[in-house]
Amino acid sequence: MAKSARQTTRAANISVPQSREEATQSLSRYGLLQREIGRIQAGLDDKITALKEAAEAKSTPLQEEAAQIMEGLRIWSEANRAALTNDNKVKFVDLGTGKISWRLRPAKVTVRGTEAVLEALRRLGLGRFIRTSEEINKEAMLAEADVARTVPGITIGSAGEDFVIEPLTSPLSTGGADAAA
Repeated sequence: MAKSARQTTRAANISVPQSREEATQSLSRYGLLQREIGRIQAGLDDKITALKEAAEAKSTPLQEEAAQIMEGLRIWSEANRAALTNDNKVKFVDLGTGKISWRLRPAKVTVRGTEAVLEALRRLGLGRFIRTSEEINKEAMLAEADVARTVPGITIGSAGEDFVIEPLTSPLSTGGADAAA
């Protein structure tokens, strides 16, 4: 019961046009509201852009100084690495105001020319380095929906329908030949 009461309350607050004239007026109002929302969004975007530019202008010199300090610390740390890490027995040093550490990045594989690499792996008998995967081709099923529907576990649903409102928008007249037409 609570569900239907909530739906009734929501529907009671909606103005539903009772004639074509009222629908025309509602659509006109809808277009006006969409344009006003667009103007508000544009104003917000302008303010965000201005704030971002101001923050970047303030932070650029700070970022440059931080990068110089980091590079200086890196050079000093590399020159003194053995003493700082107790002959590489530890991977970090605590300086009291912060830590300096050396971390190994995980290994990664980079492949250039996938087809050539796959052919070389096959030729060398290294099939264990080749991954194969199977997946259902939904696009092919949509193309042959009648056949696909015969397969247990496959359902081809409707594409559905959307309700679309497109308020009339017209460009401003330039006052020249377009105005006379």
